[in-house]
Amino acid sequence: MSNTSLIFKPSFIRNPSQNGLGRYVCQLQRLVLKFCKNNGSSRGMREFIEEDLIDFAKSNSGIVVYLKPRRHRTAVITAEYLNGDKQWINCRNFTKVEILKWLNLLKTQQGDTTGTRFLKLQHTEIPSIQGPWTPYTFRPPSLNLTNFPEESISKLSEKTSATKELLELYEQQKMKSKGTNL
Repeated sequence: MSNTSLIFKPSFIRNPSQNGLGRYVCQLQRLVLKFCKNNGSSRGMREFIEEDLIDFAKSNSGIVVYLKPRRHRTAVITAEYLNGDKQWINCRNFTKVEILKWLNLLKTQQGDTTGTRFLKLQHTEIPSIQGPWTPYTFRPPSLNLTNFPEESISKLSEKTSATKELLELYEQQKMKSKGTNL
């Protein structure tokens, strides 16, 4: 199976998510905190690691936290979920409070579902609630009480067609051009 078929595979929601009815299972599996030891834009990440990381890890024992120091790069949080989804957050110049808020948000989510198309179980060829268009859709209601054949309705329009008008314009231009050539 190719990767494109996995991306556009439709999915149907058949039953409501029941995570939390019995035993809650946190969907966040792994956190990778990437930071620079010297860069000023990673200051908030370094403060979070020094002061709040141990408390966060103790209160969320089901989440594996990795620290990855990198040189001359901005701070980044990478979250991996049980369903295989990954989320990436750039933490440039974040404070330690902002980083803790983002981690709590990532902890309560179940992954990035923006790539999943949800389809309804019903299918219709005519999605409009007004029904399909017919030639009688925008006819005046007075036609409902008319006795047919009605001479005024069945009379063809006396307007000239667009083709006839173009031919007449062409003939007029010919006449003008003959008059100027003389």
